[in-house]
Amino acid sequence: MTADAASAPAGKARPAPAPGRRARGGGAYPRYVAGKVAGAAVSLLAVLVTSFFLFRLVPGDPVRTMTGGRQVSSEQLAAYRREFGLDLPVWRQFTDYCGKALTGDLGTSYQFRAPVVGKITEALPNTLLLTGTAFVLYTALGILLGTRAAWRHGGPGDRFHTGLALTLYSLPSFWLGLLLIITLSVGVGPVPGLFPTGGMESGGEQGLAYAVDVAHHLVLPVVTLVAVEYGQTLLVARSALLDEMGGDYLTTARAKGLRDDLVRRRHAVPNALLPTVTLIFINLGRTVAGVILVETVFSWPGLGGLFYQALSVPDLPLVQGLFFVFAAAVIVMNTLADLIYPLLDPRVGR
Repeated sequence: MTADAASAPAGKARPAPAPGRRARGGGAYPRYVAGKVAGAAVSLLAVLVTSFFLFRLVPGDPVRTMTGGRQVSSEQLAAYRREFGLDLPVWRQFTDYCGKALTGDLGTSYQFRAPVVGKITEALPNTLLLTGTAFVLYTALGILLGTRAAWRHGGPGDRFHTGLALTLYSLPSFWLGLLLIITLSVGVGPVPGLFPTGGMESGGEQGLAYAVDVAHHLVLPVVTLVAVEYGQTLLVARSALLDEMGGDYLTTARAKGLRDDLVRRRHAVPNALLPTVTLIFINLGRTVAGVILVETVFSWPGLGGLFYQALSVPDLPLVQGLFFVFAAAVIVMNTLADLIYPLLDPRVGR
């Protein structure tokens, strides 16, 4: 007889542990984590294979593009192909690519004659500055307006914000960006242009003046991303909160005399955040990937603009590397969302 059993009152058996607790204590969560991580690893491997074969369907000869239309002898073209390994059979190129990728080597860019990892590392901070700033703004704006719209659903504010979010979310980002350039950069009629048409800096500035200059160039691309993306967060947050509105625990909280604002912030919103958490992590992955169209329209020197530039050659190693980084960012963030879910809701992962 164990000590616990001996200490129990005579004739009474100790209650068995809850099934959920026993499963969690028996290693259910580690198994859940292992399954998610294994699935992410398989997805990354599939992306690695897809990135190699997909962009070889893009028409064009990268060697001839690199020569810029100059008259080049066949011997010189053959030398270029040998230099970049394009004279090897496709299966040999594939095995070399996978072997190097597993060691962190994504190849050498055709047009820049530099390691792909170096070019990605160089452009990554610019993308994080742009899309990271936009991510913080449209996430906060979407959650705030979405929860307020749901709490007063059917009212004028709900109809206005929902209609505006649906309208902006349906607009192509490049079209909205061009419209902002025409109206706020070039100027319309007597209204002068207030912001730069593109780029990240004017050049020649240092210190605080440089930071102000970058912020000035940052306004229009950030506004474009926020206008297009906040609607999705708003709609998801609104829908999730509406599902919680009829809960008995909200009625109990009101019966205890809590103000309506406290009932919303302390009880309803935290329980409605699970779907929004998934969306936030997906958007975080897209933040690393950047937004190709917006960066191209505003000539922002980030990963999106680099991808467009590499695709026009085509610079196969650079395109493959960027595609892998974009997909890996989304996969990793989705996996993190799956791992955090059981910590927010114990029913997940049992």
